[in-house]
Amino acid sequence: MNPLQIEDPLQSYRFMVLLDPPFHYLPLAQATAVSIVWGGGFQEASGIGAELEVMPYAEGGMNDFVHQLPVRHSYPRITLKRGLIRDPGLWWWYMAGLAGSLGARRDGSVVLMTPSGVPAFGFTFLAGLAAKWTGPTMNSQQDGLAIESLEIAHEGLVPLPLTPPGVG
Repeated sequence: MNPLQIEDPLQSYRFMVLLDPPFHYLPLAQATAVSIVWGGGFQEASGIGAELEVMPYAEGGMNDFVHQLPVRHSYPRITLKRGLIRDPGLWWWYMAGLAGSLGARRDGSVVLMTPSGVPAFGFTFLAGLAAKWTGPTMNSQQDGLAIESLEIAHEGLVPLPLTPPGVG
């Protein structure tokens, strides 16, 4: 490798996390003062899903089934593991939540990248909070990354519309 050429450390990672501006959650003057997009790359993303809580209702005289009535949706925390960040924005986002700041609530996306770095598929999470930050285990015999995991609590998921390669 040419010593003048800088290797992109995110090439081997498969997921990117991007945060949208907090315009929905802050007054405009405050929202414009917050960094628009913070990003990081992660090797693993889990907890992307949803569950509909249902309530069984046994109707009198109906003995062959029990009605299942929808109650509410719930969403598990998105857990991003073995990450690498380019700037401290994700840490600042977590710290904003500790301070109780309205700016801590952000929409964002978790995007699966192809090996060549092209977005392939993803989800947008709504009203996300950086709920848990876990640092790496420090071991002088092994390489460590800036963060080991980040958990995002949120209020919903929307599939991210991505254009397939070669289309559009």
